[in-house]
Amino acid sequence: MGTILAFDFGEKRTGVAVGETTLGQAHPLTVLHAASDTERLAAIARLIQEWQPEKLVIGRPTHADGTPHAMTARAHAFAQRLRARFGLPVIEADERLTSRDAATRLRETGRTAKSMKPLLDAVAAQLILQTWFDYPDERTPPPLA
Repeated sequence: MGTILAFDFGEKRTGVAVGETTLGQAHPLTVLHAASDTERLAAIARLIQEWQPEKLVIGRPTHADGTPHAMTARAHAFAQRLRARFGLPVIEADERLTSRDAATRLRETGRTAKSMKPLLDAVAAQLILQTWFDYPDERTPPPLA
């Protein structure tokens, strides 16, 4: 029981969400803009220090049919770096369609494409975490070979 941080990994922007296992409710937190992995990990270290999560959830992108693509491997490598650096359990969760769903939800609030861009990745991270809360076993893909 405790806090969980979730990430929608991207090479330029990484969305971050936070949630509490006792409530099972995820909330968008921030978007990290990092030019390098070093900058991204430093920003994540600050978030981990502030929120003291018990585990991390990372979105694993795939094609609609679940087959991996280039970003799948990058997100998996990111998850491995987080495990090694912070010593926390890291769960890779299916993130299919979360960015599209996040855009739809933001559009429904009246946001334009330009006004939703700063929030999109954090809302996608929120959806990754909320889906994991709602379906923890069904939405965790098998390990990559």
